[in-house]
Amino acid sequence: MKKTKEVVGITNTYDYEHPELKKEERYTSPASPLPLYELKLLQEFIHGVNIQNLGEHLPHFKKQMMLMKFFKFKKNQLVEVYSKNGDQNIHTVGKVHTIGRNFVMLKTLFTRIWIPYITIHSAKSPFGIPAIHNTHQNVVIDEELRKKLLTNFSHTVSNKQVLRQQFFEELLETNLKTWKGTKLTIYATTSIKGKILNITPGKVYLKHHDVPEISTAHITYIKQGRVTSFFQRLFSNWLGHNKTSKKSFRQRKSL
Repeated sequence: MKKTKEVVGITNTYDYEHPELKKEERYTSPASPLPLYELKLLQEFIHGVNIQNLGEHLPHFKKQMMLMKFFKFKKNQLVEVYSKNGDQNIHTVGKVHTIGRNFVMLKTLFTRIWIPYITIHSAKSPFGIPAIHNTHQNVVIDEELRKKLLTNFSHTVSNKQVLRQQFFEELLETNLKTWKGTKLTIYATTSIKGKILNITPGKVYLKHHDVPEISTAHITYIKQGRVTSFFQRLFSNWLGHNKTSKKSFRQRKSL
C-alpha cells in the first residue's frame, strides 16, 4: 500500500508540474486529444493546405503567398533563387535576411540583394543542405522588451528594424527608405548605379544624371555592397545628426 501511495503521489506531482501534458480533468476543453508533437505536425499540414486553398481562390496572390511562406521557413538559411531580368536569367545564392510583402532580401558575404517576387520563377534549398528550422529565426524577447511592446508597441517596433520585419511585411519602397544615402545598382530596363536620394510610393530617386528616377514596378533586381553601404549609412546618419543639432542650436539662440 505504501508503494502504491508513493507512486500515485509522484504521478500527481508530475501532472501538477507539467499541466500542458494533462488531457482531462483540469481542462474542460483541451486544445487537442493528440500528443503535442503530433499536434504540431498536424497544424503545419493544415496551414499548408489553407495556403493552397487560398491560392486557388486568389490566383493573382498565390505566387506571393507561396514565396513568403517558403522564405519565412528558410529565414537565415541559404537558398537558391532563379529570377528574370528581361531575357536574362539570374541565379542567386544567399541567406534569407528580410521577407517583405513583395520582395525578399538575400545576403552574401559582401553583397546585399533585393529580388521582387514578380521576377522569381524558382526558389529552392541548395543540394546537400537539410531543410530544418534555424535557431536564429526568432527574435529573442526579454522581459524589458516585452514590457515596452505591451506599453508602447508602435514606438518600440518602429525604432527597431528587426521588430518591424517581425511584425510587419514591408513593401520594397518602404524597406529602401532605410538605405537612403547609400549607393546601389538597380536592374530595370538597364542596370543603373547611383545613390538613393528619396523614396516615394512607386518611385525611387537616384543621384544619376541620365535616369534620376525609377518606377518600382520596373525593378527586377537590386545589388549593394555591404561594406561600402555600412560606411555610407554611418556618414549620412552622422551628417543628419549634425544638421539637427545645428538647427536646434539656432532655434535656442533666436529665443
